[in-house]
Amino acid sequence: MKIHEYQAKEILKSYGVTVPRGKMATDPFTVFDIAKELGGTVVIKAQVHAGGRGKAGGVKLAKDPYEAEEIAKKMIGMKLVTKQTGAEGKIVRKVLVEEGLNIKKEYYLGIVVDRSKQMPVFMASSEGGMEIEEVAAKNPDAIKKEYIDPAIGFQPFQARKLAFQIGIPQKLVGKAAKFFLLLYKAFEETDASLAEINPFIETEEGEFYALDAKMNFDDNALYRHPDILGMRDYEEVEPLEIEASRYNLNYIKLDGNIGCMVNGAGLAMATMDIIKYSGGNPANFLDVGGGANEESVTNAFRIILSDKSVKAVLINIFGGIVRCDVIANGVIKAAQKVGVNVPVVVRLEGTNVEEGKRLLAESGMDFTLADGMKDAAEKVVALANKN
Repeated sequence: MKIHEYQAKEILKSYGVTVPRGKMATDPFTVFDIAKELGGTVVIKAQVHAGGRGKAGGVKLAKDPYEAEEIAKKMIGMKLVTKQTGAEGKIVRKVLVEEGLNIKKEYYLGIVVDRSKQMPVFMASSEGGMEIEEVAAKNPDAIKKEYIDPAIGFQPFQARKLAFQIGIPQKLVGKAAKFFLLLYKAFEETDASLAEINPFIETEEGEFYALDAKMNFDDNALYRHPDILGMRDYEEVEPLEIEASRYNLNYIKLDGNIGCMVNGAGLAMATMDIIKYSGGNPANFLDVGGGANEESVTNAFRIILSDKSVKAVLINIFGGIVRCDVIANGVIKAAQKVGVNVPVVVRLEGTNVEEGKRLLAESGMDFTLADGMKDAAEKVVALANKN
């Protein structure tokens, strides 16, 4: 789950991480009042779930409350288009108004889980303010890393080591290390999957601030954090993804035209890969789970077909935990309930596969049966191109 910058800063502040003074606003008049309260130069920042806001006009400096109000009039309601939003962009409904600071130096801080090592990694760089992907591509040696053993946590010596490595002035290393340790504490205790400060700044006065902040959270742990779950902004989430979550379906909308219904995340990824390899574009990632049944298949069908860009559907099911004949009956009944109006290709493998194929063939419905993933992908791509 993603949250906005202003929400991430509220969380970080509660852990003692220093952030600029600021407040969120949804209208220009409130922006004026906040700017007046902050007493001088302020920064107005669009609150959308996307990076690259500054380059797209989503971050502006105002010298007084009147200028802040005028900027807010243009920013609130605008469509912000960045590399991460795609051409469709995102509508700005909220802005964060923050005090201006005397920036001396910008750095980068980030914590993620390195799945290959099965532990968190704390990353830091002297090249703050840039997209970390650009730094990694142009100067990977500028990114310093410390891996964290979950059993013992992030240690003070690791924090100091990172501070030295990215060029923090020696007299400020202790202060920076404390900041790093508090940031990791917030990451760990909130079950975050990402905590990123870009830029992490040093001011002329020798203080450190999280000038920007981004936090994502593990959906599977949100039951432990009802306060964070309450921060979800449904206007920033794809409606079909919200609908799918209500039925415990793992669904992510993509920009293709071939709907995918698969059981198992690994098989779902492989299915999308082979569709691309065959010249098509998947419209979604959808994992109905290992114990797929009639109800889950029906809901999956309905959600896939709610996407008007879908021109064909590929059902790719491995009957391991559940038998193929049970899946076939579920697919038939689900298709009858939902009313499928696009071609459907079905590939079944596993227990009772022949019985499952027989049920589909004799259902009287227009299913296209496939032998193997390659055959399934080629058939669904051809049907999608015709439709």
